[in-house]
Amino acid sequence: MSEAGFGVRWPLRAQDHAAVAARRSGARPPLATTPVGVLDRSVAILEAVEDGARSFTAIVEATGLTRPTAHRLIGALEDHGLLFHVGGMGYALGPRLIGLASAAMRELPLRELARPALERLARSTGESAQLFVRDGDRRICVDTVESDQELRTIVDVGASLPLTKGSAGKVFLAWGRPPGDEPIDDRLVQQIATTSRRGWADSVGEREAGVASVSAPIFGAAGDLLAAISVSGPASRLGALRAKTYAPAVVEAAREVEANLR
Repeated sequence: MSEAGFGVRWPLRAQDHAAVAARRSGARPPLATTPVGVLDRSVAILEAVEDGARSFTAIVEATGLTRPTAHRLIGALEDHGLLFHVGGMGYALGPRLIGLASAAMRELPLRELARPALERLARSTGESAQLFVRDGDRRICVDTVESDQELRTIVDVGASLPLTKGSAGKVFLAWGRPPGDEPIDDRLVQQIATTSRRGWADSVGEREAGVASVSAPIFGAAGDLLAAISVSGPASRLGALRAKTYAPAVVEAAREVEANLR
């Protein structure tokens, strides 16, 4: 979110790039069947652990593979860094997928479709604008347009930020699952409920003192949450009392992106 440092003198340069994965809701569609059976079976294993680590037996049951075949493919996926074994839990998605997902992020169609709305939002508000997607218990900045003002917020593309601090995080929590590790206090629970009710979120000084932001959700055609769009700036310009002034422009930008997706 937009909760970043100020201007060129104190920029937030969060460089821990994380995987960007499309959120899914409801039942998954059946896996595609191709002429390359070994690929189909490997993808089935990755799908089986997409929501968390699973034991070898659970993977066999989920995929319908024979135990020897599953054992052979799991070993190969481990060798390539696409799976890794978590002691006491089973197999989980591997670290190499982070790099692959980061590369895919640079070509993310959502980023291209949202760019015009992001530029207009920054221009109309005079503040920096960002586009975020969720990656597990983090949110990733996939695009940003900086304000022309000397005192401004900066969030790097690829920055990995928490869900429990900042307005974009509240958007993901209001229309998605809670984080797995970070606790949610009563105050944040109330803020999430407010976000869900009014359709946008705001924050002041949650990640960085003196920085404020306003965010709105971007939904797909099926009603699933795809991303959050934000504006951020100094609290002196974009504080709690002025959030309602900025909210209509942010919500309008979100609706514009949704229209471009259809």
